[in-house]
Amino acid sequence: MRRPVIAVVAFDRISPFHLSVPCVVFGETGGESPGAGQSLMPQFTLKVCAAEAGTLNTTAGFSLGVAHGLAALKTADTIIVPTWRDPHERPPAPLLKALVSAQRRGAQIVGLCLGAYVLAEAGLLEGRSATTHWAYAADFAQRYPGVKVAADVLYVEDDNVVTSAGTAAGIDCCLHLIRQRYGAECANSMARRLVVPPHRQGGQAQFVEHPLPSTGRESRLSGLLDTLRGELDDAHTLDSLAARTLMSRRTFTRQFRLLTGTTVGAWLLGERLVLTQRLLETSDHSVDAIAALAGFGSPESLRLHFRRAYGISPKIWRQNFRGREVAVRR
Repeated sequence: MRRPVIAVVAFDRISPFHLSVPCVVFGETGGESPGAGQSLMPQFTLKVCAAEAGTLNTTAGFSLGVAHGLAALKTADTIIVPTWRDPHERPPAPLLKALVSAQRRGAQIVGLCLGAYVLAEAGLLEGRSATTHWAYAADFAQRYPGVKVAADVLYVEDDNVVTSAGTAAGIDCCLHLIRQRYGAECANSMARRLVVPPHRQGGQAQFVEHPLPSTGRESRLSGLLDTLRGELDDAHTLDSLAARTLMSRRTFTRQFRLLTGTTVGAWLLGERLVLTQRLLETSDHSVDAIAALAGFGSPESLRLHFRRAYGISPKIWRQNFRGREVAVRR
């Protein structure tokens, strides 16, 4: 089986952290300890490509020697622009041309953080939904009025073009790319190795600068979220959850949104959908049984929410990812 080729675009004055995000996710997929789900992990061919000739400087004071040029983008299945050095600097024309050609032949194009500016300059986001770092969202929307800017999400995909919010949201986006191709178990295995959540609920609004209360409420809520992930089959109400944390309904609602960036109902639905994905991919439970285990109440409710979130039925999801799991194991 041919390994998917992931090309990451580097350039002069690049941030080492932003460059490392796709490299650690797609370049080190075989490094888990035995028993941690290693057999599920897909293998990729990672190519770091230079957008400019010569040695590349980084913002951390060291230099990079990159083996591949932009020609490597011609055969890549996924191309990732991990950031951009200056939103007000137009990227090199050869890079923009290579991205357009790759997208036209069917490659997936990804812009992490300020990499969305590069995709926008190439014209790949025109008429599409996209996001970028929250601090630049207003500037981005003003400069690219043809782009539907979603400033409150961690990442967004529109017709095989993917963009993410800033910094660590790049990890969320890369885990999404693995989950998209190979299912929740593969993404969960990678998340365990990186010691990060496999799927963060909420959006980047939770990271916008605002004063946070200096009490122990956040730790109480974090503990509650961990507990709720094991109790998704139970019915939960706003009042019952507020009582468990010894808060008023109003205080609990406010603190929950500060911590997660979303409402209780939306958070529970997201967690139940993630559990449904995992059970469809890794178990032989019927849809009726999964609906009960995930707390949807009825298979009809599960099918409705699942199709609304992912655009396909649970049955088709299971068929797709069961086939991919066999391919990965080979």
